Amino acid sequence: MTSFATNAAKALPYSESTDTYVQDTVRWLERAVIGLNLCPFAKSVHVKGQIHHVVTLVAAAEDVLAVLREELQALANTPAEVRDTTLVVVPHCLHDFLDFNDFLGDVDDVVHAMGLEGTLQVASFHPQFQFAGTDADDVTNCTNRAPYPTLHLLREASIDRAVSVFPEAETIFEHNMEVLEEIGMAGWLALDVGPHGNGGKSIVATVATDDISPTRGPGV
Repeated sequence: MTSFATNAAKALPYSESTDTYVQDTVRWLERAVIGLNLCPFAKSVHVKGQIHHVVTLVAAAEDVLAVLREELQALANTPAEVRDTTLVVVPHCLHDFLDFNDFLGDVDDVVHAMGLEGTLQVASFHPQFQFAGTDADDVTNCTNRAPYPTLHLLREASIDRAVSVFPEAETIFEHNMEVLEEIGMAGWLALDVGPHGNGGKSIVATVATDDISPTRGPGV
């Protein structure tokens, strides 16, 4: 069974349920990442319950890094058959994509400082993700869009195993572009994989309009 956790250290000064954030993330995973086959490796670990979902309510980037350190160490210490990968969802911080993109440099520094390069890596998703040279409403940007800023902690060994059984892994990016262009933005919105309010009502995320440089590719 997929595991869930909440890290509320230095969180908001009021009680808040994290259920909606987890539900939104799982909905996005099932309907978009798996449903559109944007990542052919995601279904197996999801079905086996090997994805660990962490929602942290912290509101400062340095606190996100603290949570990241904890989860990287926990993943490294846990057998892959129990926890193959971790999604760290950050609903109250790093809302601006440019800030998030800059923050990823600090993420790399943490992985390096912990001596985990070559063992673990961190991919990323953001609701405002935008490839360089595209408009904010270009549907191809949705390959890297999740309901909330999300860090995806992966095992290098798991990536290697997945690629070994999927020899045409380099075609995934092109396939994803084709799929999204085929369904269009209307089709993406129909999936209802954005953030939701406490009543379950979909909230249309604000999309950045400035020119933005590309960042990491899909991780899940």
